[in-house]
Amino acid sequence: MAAEIEDYYVQQDKMYVATDCIIFGFDEGNLKLLIFRRRVKPLLGSWSLIGSFVKLNEDVGEAAKRVLKEITGLENVFMEELRTYGAAERDPGFRCISIGQYALIRINDYDKELVEIHGAHWYDLEEVPDLVLDHNTMVKDALSRIRRKARYKPIGFELLPEKFTIPQLQQLYEAIYNKKIDSRNFRKKVLSLNVLTKLDEKDKYNSRRGAYLYKFDHKNYQKLQEFGFNFEIS
Repeated sequence: MAAEIEDYYVQQDKMYVATDCIIFGFDEGNLKLLIFRRRVKPLLGSWSLIGSFVKLNEDVGEAAKRVLKEITGLENVFMEELRTYGAAERDPGFRCISIGQYALIRINDYDKELVEIHGAHWYDLEEVPDLVLDHNTMVKDALSRIRRKARYKPIGFELLPEKFTIPQLQQLYEAIYNKKIDSRNFRKKVLSLNVLTKLDEKDKYNSRRGAYLYKFDHKNYQKLQEFGFNFEIS
């Protein structure tokens, strides 16, 4: 049982603190967003990011991890704090600030039954319906952050399955940046990073000839995470 907290600021105005999770996945060449129908008033039934109020004895980051696990069943995935959204009139329910957190998950790893139980749905980014409150802004801000970071950190790799082809990796970066990338330059650049291990297996789903599958070299991958790199693409 959590210890009772003494309120030394009882005379001050109160407000709520929430966390909203911008959960991205990647599937069949498309970047997707996980959203659900809001379950509380006001704006009951409207499309919303998945979030929660932060409990008194809970760190904000832990609240976001709790939300992600409750909805997807996943732990230890890439998640990063985005920013605080604190406009005075942002929530008609009451004065409430929200700390946005974005997460990147492998779309085939999540618990599909849990997602269905919570009424959550994956939408291609270009097909996401209008969201409540300032959630559209949160999604836009998260995409901007991912696009900036993907140029010097391998965060986009978190969205791929354990085994993948270089064309699949290229599709991911094309989805992140919403533009076509020259295949030859991309292959040359990504192989120069020395983070891929070529396997003696081919993916023959998309062509009879097939494309070689790769895995990440986790040791070198961690080095890139720590020191960064320059991944300008064109």
